[in-house]
Amino acid sequence: MTGEPATAVEIDNLIVSWTPPGASAWSFTFGRFDAPIGFERDDEPLNLLPTNSFNFELARPAKLTGAIARYVASPTIAVAAYVANGWQVELDNNRGKTAAVRLDLLPAEGLAIGLNALYGPEVAGSNAQQRTLLAGIDPALDPVADTIEAFVMGGGKRLRPAFAYWGFRGAGGVDSDEVVGAVAALEFVQASALIHDDVMDASDTRRGEPAVHRRFATMHADHGWEGDPEAFGAGSAILLGDLCLAWSDELLRCSGLGTGALLRARPVFDLMRTEVIAGQYLDVHAQVTADSSLQRATTVARYKSAKYTVERPLLLGAAIADATVEISSAYSAYGLPLGEAFQLRDDVLGVFGDPAVTGKPAGDDLREGKRTYLVAAAVAAADPTTAAQLRESLGDLDLDDSGVNRLREIIVGTGALDRTERRIASLTDAALAALNRISLADEAAEMLTDLARAATRRAG
Repeated sequence: MTGEPATAVEIDNLIVSWTPPGASAWSFTFGRFDAPIGFERDDEPLNLLPTNSFNFELARPAKLTGAIARYVASPTIAVAAYVANGWQVELDNNRGKTAAVRLDLLPAEGLAIGLNALYGPEVAGSNAQQRTLLAGIDPALDPVADTIEAFVMGGGKRLRPAFAYWGFRGAGGVDSDEVVGAVAALEFVQASALIHDDVMDASDTRRGEPAVHRRFATMHADHGWEGDPEAFGAGSAILLGDLCLAWSDELLRCSGLGTGALLRARPVFDLMRTEVIAGQYLDVHAQVTADSSLQRATTVARYKSAKYTVERPLLLGAAIADATVEISSAYSAYGLPLGEAFQLRDDVLGVFGDPAVTGKPAGDDLREGKRTYLVAAAVAAADPTTAAQLRESLGDLDLDDSGVNRLREIIVGTGALDRTERRIASLTDAALAALNRISLADEAAEMLTDLARAATRRAG
């Protein structure tokens, strides 16, 4: 009412608007509100679909918290000034634009033209914040920040956060920055596992680039530092992997999830990390004990990959969404066989994959002595002489291309490759059948079906 203070409360955006007495052309708004054009979110910290391209369906307008001053100069002209910042800016480096001026022109009834002028620095995302922290400790840590950022952001299939996200959505969860930040923690767990795995396997490359321990060994040699470059590289990589694991915990804890969601998610997250480390140990244990049994190979695949890659991420999303027991059980029935099929595909690619696609030399699994299901099936089907040849060559780091080809011929000749491919198909069918037995929210069923195909039909 003109001449009296006017206050309006909008619960959805949590704002309070005030018009001063005797100055009806002015209005002031305080609180949380929708951002004007130009503030909206235009990137995602994770690609949550089984593609490498940005999907605009996942873009969301920013919510800002701050103040707006608006002046209506005439029936056709209004000016507004914003001073604000986004909530949860640590999850997205495109929320830091802190000021804007907007000019609204109303030249005709039903027609509005808005012009924005934006000002403000980009706010550092999680990676940049950690980089700042490390740089504040000592500049010698710059290569640590560079390497982790390049490793996490530079490649990978993003399957684990994708399964977690769509597990959340399938259980009725509503898309939010907080959930995206929470499932992003899985990428740091994966980075830790891969960095450590490359040290244990003495791998030279990862995703077509030098493995982390090789990068630091090269840095040592290039600077002419004292001591053994290889020891420095291995030690540095172990520490970087540990740091990634610590940051995964921090990213989940600081994601902005409510207390209840965090309490439900934490046991799943903790169990997943314990299981994958147990699976990694059983993998190296099988190598040194030369255990080529199908039972051991299946156990390693289940704990090193199957649960960690599909089932636990799904159950993490389900826990965040407070899913029903029915949905969580169905996720396990889908996730376990699919996760095993994923690992079996990985085993096949480790022997028969194209290095240009996998990013690792052909036959590396054979040189490293991996007792995979593929190898175990070949040993089980081979005659005693052939089985002995296979066992003798496994783990030979000096195995040349002809030696790799000879072992490939044994694997194919024993029918182990065909057996593994049939098992991949059977496990994938079982996973999809479990998925089809439940009704999931939104497009989650379709996306989980696509993810199953992406996980088991991949070439790298």
